[in-house]
Amino acid sequence: MSGWSNGSSNMSYTSFLLVGFPGLQESRALLVLPFLSLYLVIISANALVIHTVVAQRSLHQPMHLLIALLLAVNICAATTVVPAMLLSFSTLSFNRISLARCLLQMFCIYFFIVFDCNILLVMALDRYVAICHPLRYPEIVTGQLLAGLVGAAAARSTCIVAPVVALASRVRFCRSHVIYHFACEHMALMKLSCGDISLNKTVGLTVRIFNRVLDMILLGASYSRIIHAAFRISSGGTRSKALNTCGSHLLVIFTVYSSTMSSSIVYRVARTASQDVHNLLSAFYLLLPCVVNPIIYGARTKEIRQHLTTLFQRTQLQVPTEKHLSLPSQREIPG
Repeated sequence: MSGWSNGSSNMSYTSFLLVGFPGLQESRALLVLPFLSLYLVIISANALVIHTVVAQRSLHQPMHLLIALLLAVNICAATTVVPAMLLSFSTLSFNRISLARCLLQMFCIYFFIVFDCNILLVMALDRYVAICHPLRYPEIVTGQLLAGLVGAAAARSTCIVAPVVALASRVRFCRSHVIYHFACEHMALMKLSCGDISLNKTVGLTVRIFNRVLDMILLGASYSRIIHAAFRISSGGTRSKALNTCGSHLLVIFTVYSSTMSSSIVYRVARTASQDVHNLLSAFYLLLPCVVNPIIYGARTKEIRQHLTTLFQRTQLQVPTEKHLSLPSQREIPG
């Protein structure tokens, strides 16, 4: 029986059931294989690029370290959601979640999404200095500055997400104890409230719009200056390298922001769409960047691509095959 606190009319559930995809309850076990496969791809692809950056001292540059950090955040974001989702698909006994765990999961989901975007802002600043002020780059972008920017990005993410979660913790949930979602998303939980949540909706929407608009302005201003400076470079090879690096970052930015914005738009516009469609879009914006980012950086970043190619070649050479094995001669066989 779901937990609830009782204070006459102040009854509020403190335990919930996550039902995942409501329309697929009869065949929920069939969802384990595709989501498990997707999770393994996310872990292996991101970890491979991270290992390459960490293992190669030549890649211990700010840009490559930021790429590794971004991919580490991808792993954390996917791990926040997918393992619990897989357990709930396999057996109903893992569907139950306490309010405290639900709020913690909500915080982690949105923290990693916002942190992901903030790292992209730091990467844009790094590329701006590298391309617009190349001679001063080593003295400007130091390890201390990089650590400070990453710390500021984490603090900004916390300040953006914490008010939304704090307001959610004060809501009474007495309408139902069933969350028709695979994770504790903000609006999925707010649907269970029985009081006035206009402040929650306003704060959530304001924070999301302000964060997205401000980020897009900063990214647009940064990359417009970067591209303008890149076209002024006289050396064709250097200009091509600068534009290729910016192209990789812009592809990642497009993937991250388009996935989150499409989910928000559909959620608010397509009211008649089924809950399964909304949940599928949530999985799309949560997991798509985690899959695409390592592919983009692994394929388009020349230094990382070269080391990955070398790693694969070494792995193939170390795999023993029958033609490389030879039987010992009679003299070598112990008598």
